[in-house]
Amino acid sequence: MPASWKAALKTKTPPRPAFNKIIVAVLVAGIALCSLVAIGTLAGHQLLIPPLAASMVLIVTGPNLHLSQPRQVIGGHLLSALVGVGVGVVSHSLWAAAIAGALSLGVMLALRTAHSPGSATAMIAAMTVSGRISLILSTVIGAIILVLFGILLNKIKRTGYPAYWW
Repeated sequence: MPASWKAALKTKTPPRPAFNKIIVAVLVAGIALCSLVAIGTLAGHQLLIPPLAASMVLIVTGPNLHLSQPRQVIGGHLLSALVGVGVGVVSHSLWAAAIAGALSLGVMLALRTAHSPGSATAMIAAMTVSGRISLILSTVIGAIILVLFGILLNKIKRTGYPAYWW
């Protein structure tokens, strides 16, 4: 094998976490996401949407990342849900969802609350026909709960989460 191929095949990805850290991450993420289901069921509102699972991955795997901080997680989902609902008032098409995703990115960047799963929240909100206020509130409540689980995980693993609040 040529040396250039060997160099190209070398990985720069970080090492795999220790098995016990993987177990703790999976358990905390699982409990957090199942808590959204349980609390949502009790409250009669769906709290778990796919972008929140993506947010939990960011909180668990990158607690010091900018995208994982409470301002980004909660603010990003709130702003994106608002943008999505606003676009959804005009249209519920896939075109509208795509526009909502892009517009939410612009709003999050402008307000320094960039959170990549937020754009997916905007797309879901744009395609929501009824229960728009419920979607906004449920998404924000779900995001708050995930941040609280991130703080709990910090107590267990000492991850330094959150790095900042505001």
